[in-house]
Amino acid sequence: MAKTLLLASANQHKLEEIKVIIPAGYAVRNLRDIGWTTEIPEPFETFEENAAIKVSTLFAATQMMCFAEDSGLVIDALEGRPGVYSARYAGSHGNSEENIRKVLAEMKDIDQRSAYFISVIALQVNEKEIHYFKGKVEGTISESSIGKSGFGYDPIFIPNGFEQTFGILPATLKNRISHRARSMEGFIKFLTYPTPPNPLKGK
Repeated sequence: MAKTLLLASANQHKLEEIKVIIPAGYAVRNLRDIGWTTEIPEPFETFEENAAIKVSTLFAATQMMCFAEDSGLVIDALEGRPGVYSARYAGSHGNSEENIRKVLAEMKDIDQRSAYFISVIALQVNEKEIHYFKGKVEGTISESSIGKSGFGYDPIFIPNGFEQTFGILPATLKNRISHRARSMEGFIKFLTYPTPPNPLKGK
């Protein structure tokens, strides 16, 4: 019988990406599946803290093993923005087109276009244990939005070693090299092995 993992998100795109790479023996459910409609505030300045508040809130309410993935785009020339505010950078939460327009406007005429995506997964397995897993992919910001694949800032992010944005590159490739794929790698190792090394445990 598959073990249930509760994903602290209603984002269907994120759920589908995660389902592709989650190991056999686990069934992933999200907030829509359990009828959760209460917004969980994310008031912190770090990805770790925002991920942790989501899993601790859900675990307290459901007693289910749950995990949250907090991720964002960090742009050097914008002093790290949009960062933890990536999903709501232009104001309303999840409006990717407005977020992209704002970033491109702020990056106009800027030559230094280095950036990275970061993903932090927090997993709560009981009342006391929260484990953290990080992933990162470096790249540059394109001068315009290119491509319709992926979601979020994918159409303006060109990963190092490639000439196309995540909005153009095949999903199969993105799922191997993305920040989420890399944080999921550590997460999956934890689920697969009883006592894997985890230097961030208890942070």
